[in-house]
Amino acid sequence: MRAHVVIIGAGYAGAMAAKRLLRTRSDVTVTVVNPRPHFVQRIRLHQMIAAGYDTTVSFDRALPRAAHRVFGEVTTIEAALGRLTLDDGSVLDYDYLVYAVGSGQSPSTIAGAAEHGFSVSEFEDAVRLESRLSAIDEKAAVCVVGGGLTGVETAAELAEQRSGRITLVTGGIMAPDLSERARSAIVRSLTDLGVDIVTESRVTRLDGSSCELAGGIRVESECTILATEFGVPELARRSGLAVDDLGRLKLDNRLEYPSYPNIVGAGDAVAVGDLSLRMSCQAAIPLGVHAAETILHRLDGSAPRPVVPKFAGRCISLGRRQGVFQRTTRVDEATGMFIAGRAGAFVKERVCSSTTDWAVTPRRSFFYSWT
Repeated sequence: MRAHVVIIGAGYAGAMAAKRLLRTRSDVTVTVVNPRPHFVQRIRLHQMIAAGYDTTVSFDRALPRAAHRVFGEVTTIEAALGRLTLDDGSVLDYDYLVYAVGSGQSPSTIAGAAEHGFSVSEFEDAVRLESRLSAIDEKAAVCVVGGGLTGVETAAELAEQRSGRITLVTGGIMAPDLSERARSAIVRSLTDLGVDIVTESRVTRLDGSSCELAGGIRVESECTILATEFGVPELARRSGLAVDDLGRLKLDNRLEYPSYPNIVGAGDAVAVGDLSLRMSCQAAIPLGVHAAETILHRLDGSAPRPVVPKFAGRCISLGRRQGVFQRTTRVDEATGMFIAGRAGAFVKERVCSSTTDWAVTPRRSFFYSWT
């Protein structure tokens, strides 16, 4: 009897899970459910909004030919029945489920954010932002809210491509998870690009022409980009499954949901045991492969292996000519070693290219998992 595996989500984790399953066994049926008919290079969305980079990859290249494709949103998981309901009312039964729904921008509490804020967190958000940037003058002021790596990369990319004032505002220090020396290198590069950096300042209100900071200071902005906290879809919580404080599906260290071990997960939308895993393609790719391997072990009647994190570093682009690579420990803690400047940009580009060149698109991907 053929096992039917349904994968919710065709991002880095979901695509890798589909490849691993279908290139290992011929007696499984894989169905991938995704809201859009293409793979998105999410780590390049800041290039898309600044300079029109094509971030899409066709599913003919990103997914195995044998994978069945269903386009839509899953609205409910009925774990006890092994069944999904989609937004068009259709139903999918599964023997195994891979929960890989990804993440997106968390709803902002800033007044006026819903009306005047933009985001670069998902493809549809980036399309809307790209349209806005095209509609305003090339010299118009732009404000990026958020000092994490997404905010830094977005501000740098825009500063390199546009002649107007670019302001980066963060409520704390910029790039807080990097070493002090790597952070200083980023500040120098942003300053050289002409980015105005405002730290330790909270944005309280947006309108169509400015950001208002706590204390009443206003920063001119005809386009405000929110690059603040990421969140995950409500699917697991809505389906009555156990989630953590962020809404991520709670799994054991083999990526199985304890009450229903035929549900496994990978990527940004899962919490794995007591591990602290950063939302990133660096984690999503091996976790996607590992989720598939957990299912393969179950099909073979053997015990799945636990996840053992093997982070290597954090890559930050600062436009097309500068970058920083921050070396980390296997558990993602910053070390004193980093590479900056053109060498950092080279490493960043090679890493970004590798996610599609040897993982997502080739017919014979190099698989690796955290075991």
